[in-house]
Amino acid sequence: MPIFYQQDIDTYTRLAIWKLEEAEDFFLKAVPLQREITHPHKRLQHLAGRWLLKYLFPEFPLELIRIADTRKPFLENEIYHFSISHCGDYAAVIVSEKCRVGVDIEIPTQKVERIKHKFLHREELEFLKHKGMESIVPLTLMWSCKEAVFKWWSYGNVDFSDQIRLLPSDLKVKGSINACFIEKESYDLSLHYNLFEDLCLAWVSTGF
Repeated sequence: MPIFYQQDIDTYTRLAIWKLEEAEDFFLKAVPLQREITHPHKRLQHLAGRWLLKYLFPEFPLELIRIADTRKPFLENEIYHFSISHCGDYAAVIVSEKCRVGVDIEIPTQKVERIKHKFLHREELEFLKHKGMESIVPLTLMWSCKEAVFKWWSYGNVDFSDQIRLLPSDLKVKGSINACFIEKESYDLSLHYNLFEDLCLAWVSTGF
């Protein structure tokens, strides 16, 4: 079973990453394809995400999942808070019975260097330059962190550069990054991350 990574964050919150190596039939035995998806690989990603929801919390009511206008899946009764991310041959899920959550996984590529000015604030760019952290992996991690905050917020319409501010320190294989999300109010957040050989993981779990 290709569970790539798993973590029980606390009593109420769990996270896992699946590496896609199976055919659709493996997932369809346990979870339904809840919407029409024509691309075969995207179908696999979708199914793996749903499979992980049930793997982490066997009582998770897949049939009650709804899709918001922002394209975020959610449960109307919020018996579980959850977030799903797909990238390449990986699917990641975080689920909590208590707190809002957001998760993102990214495979580092050269593209992030071309778009860094679109999602990083000037102060963040200056910090990364000062620390010599302008390479693909640190930039990808910053993007992943901001995506995790965006999913945690869940209401859409977020300017990644101005509204999500990261306060990174020296980069480690595993650690945390303080952040501030600025909307009508300011929310201080603690993001957590893991850097694998070819994958960046970032997640946040906290209430308002």
